[in-house]
Amino acid sequence: MLLSCLVDADHTDTASHYGKYPEAENSIPLRPAERLALLDHYVETLRKTGEDDERNKLRSEMYAVCRDSLICENIAACDAPVGSGKTTAVMAHLLAQANTRGLRRIFIVLPFTNIIQQSVEKYREALVFPGENGEEVVAELHHRAEFESEDTRHLTALWRAPIIVTTAVAFFETLAAKTPSALRRMHELAGSAVFVDEAHGALPAHLLPLAWRWINIYAKEWSCYWILASGSLNQFWEIKEISEQKLEVPNIVNPSLRASLNAFEGKRIEYQANLTPQSLETFVEVVAQSQGPRLVILNTVQSAAVVAEYICEKYGRGRVEHLSTSLTPSDREKTLGQVKARLNRSDDDDWTLVATSCVEAGVDFSFRTGFRELASLTSLLQAAGRVNRNGEYGVSEMHTFCLSESNMLKSNPDIKNSAAVLRKLIETGVDISPSLTTEAIEQELKIYGSKPIHRKLLEKEIDKDFPFVEENFKVINTDTRIAVADTKIVDRIRNGHCDWHELQKHSLQISHYKLQELHIPQITEDIYHWNLAYDDFLGYMAGIIQKSELKLLMY
Repeated sequence: MLLSCLVDADHTDTASHYGKYPEAENSIPLRPAERLALLDHYVETLRKTGEDDERNKLRSEMYAVCRDSLICENIAACDAPVGSGKTTAVMAHLLAQANTRGLRRIFIVLPFTNIIQQSVEKYREALVFPGENGEEVVAELHHRAEFESEDTRHLTALWRAPIIVTTAVAFFETLAAKTPSALRRMHELAGSAVFVDEAHGALPAHLLPLAWRWINIYAKEWSCYWILASGSLNQFWEIKEISEQKLEVPNIVNPSLRASLNAFEGKRIEYQANLTPQSLETFVEVVAQSQGPRLVILNTVQSAAVVAEYICEKYGRGRVEHLSTSLTPSDREKTLGQVKARLNRSDDDDWTLVATSCVEAGVDFSFRTGFRELASLTSLLQAAGRVNRNGEYGVSEMHTFCLSESNMLKSNPDIKNSAAVLRKLIETGVDISPSLTTEAIEQELKIYGSKPIHRKLLEKEIDKDFPFVEENFKVINTDTRIAVADTKIVDRIRNGHCDWHELQKHSLQISHYKLQELHIPQITEDIYHWNLAYDDFLGYMAGIIQKSELKLLMY
């Protein structure tokens, strides 16, 4: 913690000295009581303009219960299914707690490489005072951006805003880091409230024990208040492999309301599965014959792009949208807007959104039919939260499927164990439900054998072997680098006129080996110029697919 303070002071002074950072930066206060009043007004306006149905009545009750919940412990849970209004309800609770406890900022941590723009947009709309800059009040951090050299320190993404929305990758890998450029953020976490959404699915199972240790240390020693949200009545911290000492985690939602919310959830989705690998052609035909609008989620960025391109070529661009981290945050935001607009049109239902797990949480989508490539149980449950979200379709189908591997369609080795657990659950014929999540996590931890990585991580952390911890605590087990496709942004970086906000908005995260394999030129320290094809439909995968097709033509 002390090193974090020292490094941040040094790096900030250096950036200021070279004219790349303001010498006197005004710190924006959280003002929790006042922002809570803003949020109350925002939610009341939504209530008055919304429909007077069962779902919205439950959401109103959820908001009031969460806001007024009295919690004395430093770690609490919010057990409520998708579509229950957690985004605003938990924020109300956090602002109330921040006011009571004197906390200085709020973190919202969404699963994996999640699409966070929609949550950010909602918070900026509800929590920013007139005259304030929304980007400075609610910071949007898509990925870790941190740099050591004097020329690039100003590009490091910092945790200085009063409200920070980020992903589990960016958040927890910062806690695992050993390098000064990452550590310079860590001291900002002390005295903060942290909302970990879909906590049982925010991290791979083998990382949960060490993350739970960190959560407890920050709660006990650094005055942090944690909310672990989950759609499951069974919580991961009750598993012995994760928590040796049994800790009572109070719930901010009372049992009666939880029962009502879960009863509504049970009417929404019917789970189906075909675990026989299908060819791309067969699978797309099955999707096209299902009721739309349709959501298809793949396990890799490349698979999503290949499926989206195939649908586009077979049925036309109007029949498909594509959303993944192969697009820059700026282009993802545009695509989100397009998807939301199409979902709002009752006469536009014969189309498919092809995406990755980035749409599984924090995105207010409601599709007619869903397809999820075999992955973890939590991913399937989260994906189902984007289908028939408000019960408007009666009962909708959520399909689990497998694709045959090919030159461009590859499996994701990082989810092999969790996918094996879900396959076993499906094959035994049990009803898919959130109540299975604890069992699924326990089964996955057992797969690692007699010397599991989760135990080794804990041992190395206790032994202060921080290089090992940083190297092995990987939410996504891929060594990525930042790449920029926009030549104007490339020139701004080269000339020292680009800040971290602009870099985040227009950059990509691409695996290091892929950048080297394709001979992508480097601009500066760990930033590359993506000089292959890029478009606002397939993102940087347009260049990779184009390169692959050229290679096939040559041979």
